[in-house]
Amino acid sequence: MNSNQYHLTLKEKITKHTAVVGVIGLGYVGLPFAVEKAKVGFQVIGIERNPLRVADVNQGKNYISDVKDDELKEVVSQGYLKATESFNVVPEMDVIVICVPTPLTKNLVPNLTYVESVTTEIAKKLRPGQLITLESTTYPGTTDEVMKPILEGKSELQQGQEFFLAHSPERVDPGNKRYTTKNTCKVVGASDSNSLEVADLFYQQTIDKVVTVSSAKAAELVKVFENTFRAVNIALVNELALLCDRLDLNVWEVLDAANTKPFGIMPFYPGPGVGGHCIPLDPHYLEWKAKEFNFQTRFIRLAGELNRKMPEFVQEKAWRTLNNLGIAPSRSHILILGVSYKKDLADCRESPALEVMKLLLADGVKITYHDPYIPEISLEGQIYKSANLDDNLIKNADLVIITTDHSNIDYVGLVEKAKAVLDTRGVTRKLNFNQEKVTLL
Repeated sequence: MNSNQYHLTLKEKITKHTAVVGVIGLGYVGLPFAVEKAKVGFQVIGIERNPLRVADVNQGKNYISDVKDDELKEVVSQGYLKATESFNVVPEMDVIVICVPTPLTKNLVPNLTYVESVTTEIAKKLRPGQLITLESTTYPGTTDEVMKPILEGKSELQQGQEFFLAHSPERVDPGNKRYTTKNTCKVVGASDSNSLEVADLFYQQTIDKVVTVSSAKAAELVKVFENTFRAVNIALVNELALLCDRLDLNVWEVLDAANTKPFGIMPFYPGPGVGGHCIPLDPHYLEWKAKEFNFQTRFIRLAGELNRKMPEFVQEKAWRTLNNLGIAPSRSHILILGVSYKKDLADCRESPALEVMKLLLADGVKITYHDPYIPEISLEGQIYKSANLDDNLIKNADLVIITTDHSNIDYVGLVEKAKAVLDTRGVTRKLNFNQEKVTLL
C-alpha cells in the first residue's frame, strides 16, 4: 500500500466510524474525550497506567465530574469503551490520542517525561496508517521536535506518508456545565497536509467546530497563549488588590464598578493565587521556550511572580485580622474553607489554598479545613481530613479564611457564627449581613 492509500484508507475508516480510537491517559481530559468518541460508535480503547482507573472504567464506574455516569455505563456495557494498562493494543488502533500530564520541575522547566515515554511505547509498535495526536499542553515545538524524531526513528516510518502526526490542545474547563468537549471549538495543527487533513476529519466527527492552523507548533502556541492571557490578567487584578490594600480601598467595589462598562473590559478577579492544571504552569512553557531564542517574556515572568505571592498576602491579611482581635497568630485556630483550586470541583491540583495552609502551619497555627469535595489532603507529611462544617467548628475558630467559594456553603450563617472571616474570593461582598466581621482580600 502506498502513502496515498494509507491516507485514504484512514479517512474512510474515520468517516464510517470503523476506526479504532486509542486514548492514552484517562484523566480529566482523556476520559471525557473517550466517552464522546464512544458515544458516536467508535471503538475506543483507553490505556491508563493507574490500575484502579482501568478497573473503574471497565466496570462503568465514573471518577471524573465532567463525565455523566449513565453515559459511561452505556458505552462500556455496549462494548464501545474498554481500558487496559498495556501498550500491546497499540497495533489495533487507527487513531491514538495522547492525554498525559506535562508538569514543570521545581525550577519551572517543562518535564516531558510522560510524553516521551508514551511516544516511545507507541513507536515500538507503530504501523503504517495510524494517526497520533497530542492533546497535552506543552511548549511550541514539542510535537515536531520531540515526538516526530522518536516515532520516525524507532519505527522507520515517515510522517505524512506512512503515519500521521498532529497537535490538538485540550480545552477542558473542569466543572463547566455550559462548555463541554463537544461544543468547545477545537484547534488542530500539523506540519504536513496529510496529517492535518486526517486529524481535522477525525475531530469533526464529534466536535461542533474545528479550526485548523498551519502547523503543530502554531496549535501548541494557541493553547499556551490562552492560559497566559488568563494568568497575566489575573496577575493584573491581584496587583490591583495589593495596591487597593495600601490605598485603603475595596478592590471588589472598584472591579464591580469597572466591569459595568459595556466595552473595552473583561471581568477578572483577585484571589489567594492561581491553581489547577493550566494557569499556574502553562505560561512557563512559553517562557522557557522563548529563552532558546534569547527572548525575555517579561509579562509572563512578572505575572507568575505576582500570582505566586498572593498566598503570602493572604497570610499577612490573616495576621492583621488576628492582631486586631488581640489574638497571637501562633496561638490561633484557623478554619480554611475550601481547598480545591476552583469552586464546586473535586480537584486541588496546584491549589493556592494549600500554599496558604503551608504558610500558616509554618507559623504554628492550628489548622482545620472543610471542603465538601475533598475528603482529605496530605500536607507537609501529615494527613488532614475535612471537618464537618457545624456551628461548633465555626464558633471555635479564631478566624475563617474562605479560600475557595463553593456554592453549597451558607455564607450568611457562616458570618453570623464566626468570630471573624477573611474572604479571599469576594463571595460575601454582596450579601446582607454585618460586614464588620468580614475582611475582604
